[in-house]
Amino acid sequence: MDAKIKVKDNGPYQVSGSFDMVDAEGNAFKSERTVSLCRCGYSDDKPYCDGTHEEIEFKSAPRAKDVMVEV
Repeated sequence: MDAKIKVKDNGPYQVSGSFDMVDAEGNAFKSERTVSLCRCGYSDDKPYCDGTHEEIEFKSAPRAKDVMVEV
């Protein structure tokens, strides 16, 4: 299964499927088949989400537009 990234309303990025996650030096993070990545910037377990977004009342609920972006 290809990787899928879901932007959770007022919460983390939820990444699922087949993927590798590495740091800036190419070192692999231990990851499961589904991980939640911090989006608020306040997690003590970065890059993973630790639920702090709920405590700080992080608000962000972006929606995809009907525009394709080439990468």
